[in-house]
Formats: sequence, structure tokens, C-alpha cells
Amino acid sequence: MENIAKEKEALIRLDNPRVWRTYLGGRMIDALHGNPDGVDGHFPEEWIMSVVAARNVGREDVKDEGLSHIYGTQTALKELIEANPAEYLGAGHAAGEKCDLGVLVKIIDSSERLTIQAHPDIPTARALFSSPHGKTECWHILGGREINGEKPCIYLGFKRGVTRERWKELFDKQDLDGMLDSLERFDVKAGDTILIEGGMPHAIGAGCFLVEIQEPTDFTIRVERTTPSGFAVDDFLCHQGLGFDKMFDVFHYEETSREEIMRKYFIKPSNVRTGEAGESATLVGYENTPMFRLDELRVSGSLTVPGLPTFSGLYVLEGRGSCAAGGREYRLEKTAQFFVPAGAGDMTLSAGPGSPLRILRFRGPRA
Repeated sequence: MENIAKEKEALIRLDNPRVWRTYLGGRMIDALHGNPDGVDGHFPEEWIMSVVAARNVGREDVKDEGLSHIYGTQTALKELIEANPAEYLGAGHAAGEKCDLGVLVKIIDSSERLTIQAHPDIPTARALFSSPHGKTECWHILGGREINGEKPCIYLGFKRGVTRERWKELFDKQDLDGMLDSLERFDVKAGDTILIEGGMPHAIGAGCFLVEIQEPTDFTIRVERTTPSGFAVDDFLCHQGLGFDKMFDVFHYEETSREEIMRKYFIKPSNVRTGEAGESATLVGYENTPMFRLDELRVSGSLTVPGLPTFSGLYVLEGRGSCAAGGREYRLEKTAQFFVPAGAGDMTLSAGPGSPLRILRFRGPRA
């Protein structure tokens, strides 16, 4: 292991780990990184600011898959934080776990529909997985593509009348048409933001390109034994060790109308601010969920962003420029991701000539 730097940087650039999944995709992530000749495969996700390892059966030999590392080194972000959690996370945030960001961010590109799934809420995660975190998540649609003539869509929430008994019956029969027909289907487009609370059944449709912000676990209950492209899903990847009966305790079966889902879970931007140097907006805020916050910054000149007492992260979606923080200047370029330690101070983001910046800024749970 490399020596961990003693002097804390205002911005710490991270690598861009790609993670294996059962479903296919990833070509649009390749294109984001400047490779127009990428192909879809089993690495359809890029993880950001990750101190969480992926749970992939059959890939146990891939050590700590999904962990973020300091750019150009073998030092994991997790190691850096564990060396001084209060300094990097903020004293209040680090009072519990030794290295617990409470959040994980991903970029996802699906060339096929993901399997129908659900994740535990916090009480269920505590009871079934002895975990302080469930997996409430939020999707912000970056774009997409038509697959076999179909536009990008998502599936979210049970239609009225679906009970635990009925849902398990459909699973036992592997009635995929019946399962999909039990969920509400919504077309999505760039700019849409959708909150998925723990316990809600859901699936990302083929052709979706999105950023996901979530609680930092990889507990995924899947009800399809085979992916749409024909990949056999291991038993453990279905029930996560709970067994084929207990796994149905993860789903919420309360009746929610289609209109209620759209009103409550399709989120409109808030805190929209526009000026000569650019604009900012909150895509999902603490008023929507206490679990995380995601903002978007669009910079055409120089924009000063106030510092925070807790940590945050940055991901450059578009453009090129610089960030002045802590008496230093950091280069910003497309797909660069950064961990920003607690107390790093104000940041001045400056776009390069003819290269406006589009940056995602993300935070962990509300302090």
C-alpha cells in the first residue's frame, strides 16, 4: 500500500472504477470518456466516490471491485478516510462508523432492461442485513437511446391490488409478463429526476443513461432468474442470502396510484439560481429525502461555490476549466471526479475558453 499523504488537499481527484453487473450496457459511458467505438458488455456502471465494494457472485477474486482510488495510485479513498475520518468527513458525520460516507454515486448505461428489483429501507436493512443503511436511491436522466425501436423508460411501483402472495406466485412461475404488468411504466427523457424509496419495486428500462445517487449498499433483491439478454442470475443475487421466501419481506405492498407516484417521486429542480457566470439547481434535496443531495452547476465564466462543513463530491459531465480552492488550482476536465473533504472552503469554478462546465455536486445524509 502506498503512503497516504499527510497534507489534506482541498480537492482529491479519484479514478473512474467500472463495475461488473449481470445486465448489459456501458457504451454510452465509453463515449462519455471519449471512446466512440465502445461496445455494450457487463461493465455498464461507473462508480463515483465509492467506499463500498460490489457484491458479485463468481467474482470474489476481484478484490474490492467498485472502490474509488486516489487518481494515479493504488490508495483507496476508504483507506485515506479511515486514517482520519473526522478530518475528511467532518466531526459530526464521522461520529459513528470509521468510514461511512452514507452515500454512493454511479453513472449507469443500460442497453437492456434491468431485472425487476427492490432494495431494503433502513428498518428492513437493519433487521435482515444488520446494516445501518438501506438503499433509497434517485435517478437523474442524462440522456438515452432507442433500443429495438423502444424509447427509454422506467418501471416504478406496484399497480393497485398486488399483494405479497400474488407477487411471490408470479416469481415462482417466473411469469415475466405478469410481473412487468404489475408495475407502472413511465417514459423518461433527459432532465427527469426520479426518487426510488427503499422497498419500492422498480426496473431501469433499456436505453437509459443516468446518474444514480443512493445509500451506500449493494443489497438488491431480484425477482427474475434470467436477465432479458439470457444471463442466468445466481440464487444469491436474487435473495442476497435471505432465501427465496424471506426476500419478499423487502418489498412494500402499499397501494399507490400512478398519479401519486408521479406527484411524489418525479422531482422538479429547486433552488434554481442564474447569473452571468452560470447557473445552479438542486436536482434532489433534503426536502425530498434526508439520505443525500444532488446539485447541478453550469459554469460559463467564474462561479464561487460556498464551502461546506461536511464532505461532498464533484463529477465533471462536460467542459474543461479549473477550480481554485485551498490556495491551489485544480484542473477540471470531462469525466474527472473529486472527493472534497469537510471544511475545504469556498471553490471558484472557472470554465475554459469556449468550454462551459457542467458539474454534478453531491452530498451525503443531512447532518
